[in-house]
Amino acid sequence: MLSAAAKPYIDASVPVLRQHGLAITTLFYKNMFASHPELKNLFNMGNQANGSQQQSLAAAVFAYAANIENSAALAPVIERIVHKHVSVGIKAEHYPIVGSNLIGAIKGVLGDAATPELLAAWEEAYGLLADALIDAEAKLYQQNNQQPDEWLKVKVVDKQHQSDDVVTFTLQAESGLALPKFKPGQYISVAVHIEELNLRQIRQYSLSDANQDNTYKITVKREKGDEYKPRGNVSNWLHQHVRVGSVVDISYPCGNFTPDVLAQQPIGLISAGVGITPMISMVKEISINNPTRKVLFAHAARSRASIAHLDEIQQAKDELNQLKTVFFLNESKKQHADEQEGRMDLSAHISADFKDGIYYICGPQSFMDDQRDALLELGVDPSMIHREVFGPESLNHII
Repeated sequence: MLSAAAKPYIDASVPVLRQHGLAITTLFYKNMFASHPELKNLFNMGNQANGSQQQSLAAAVFAYAANIENSAALAPVIERIVHKHVSVGIKAEHYPIVGSNLIGAIKGVLGDAATPELLAAWEEAYGLLADALIDAEAKLYQQNNQQPDEWLKVKVVDKQHQSDDVVTFTLQAESGLALPKFKPGQYISVAVHIEELNLRQIRQYSLSDANQDNTYKITVKREKGDEYKPRGNVSNWLHQHVRVGSVVDISYPCGNFTPDVLAQQPIGLISAGVGITPMISMVKEISINNPTRKVLFAHAARSRASIAHLDEIQQAKDELNQLKTVFFLNESKKQHADEQEGRMDLSAHISADFKDGIYYICGPQSFMDDQRDALLELGVDPSMIHREVFGPESLNHII
């Protein structure tokens, strides 16, 4: 618990962080990478380049300060961070590096306003957070039966094009042994060396299949980039260089975006674009293990032809007699009864029993924000709405 002496300084930091948070986190990353360039191998340098990682950290620091005694608000974010850290191999020895550079950045931006008392309070607050994360990550490493920064070598045994820009890779342990079991909705990290950057880069991809004895599947969209976002270094590398027979490094399965497959409560699976991938794992597991469950599968896409795993959705529909599918398409020919044209609007698809259901949302941040707001307007309990975020997270629902 934060000491009584430190708390007033953290409380006083809240408006300061709202004003100067981005400057602090920008300086933090600049200084940390200058003194520890090896850490670039742990961070998404694409998100560094477009500034989203700096903005997300600024929001996280602000949210931490504003809710430092509200553990219930912070717990879901902390849990997500723990899984992400384990998936990329964060170790306890990384925390002092982050802490010293964060305190240094606060001092560098605030100047004389960063009094010794303020800096001491932030050292204490950061220490509490670091200790909590280190402890939780150690437990998750132990639970996964892995060592920090331990990677599994897998061989690509199949490469299937879902569309021009989406490919499903089937992976098998190079050793021939069974891969670790996973929960539907979890992801793995994939680590590759990008020659033109001379960096090892790590990205997370949802497992897009039910549990199999010896294989994983991941479905990767090639991010071409445009004037609004950079080209995806790892997704393009995987599309261009990985073939059947290639060997890549992956993490153990991680992530807390995991429904109780056996529950009887109605469940809504809501996605857009490549956000469909964890939903495929969920609906397939439900079809195998709980085929009488009520399921709403709602997806937004450009066209029906661009929907990945469409044949597997149809197969699940054949096995789940209470599965309702609805596809919101920008380019709809309305050749199927479950198609609608335009932006997703679930108001006509959530019956009275589904208002007491549980919901999982995955897609672009703005899409997830919009669908969460829509569900709240329809009377869904906010604690029953879960989102998966792979890039830097918006914390608007906290701050």
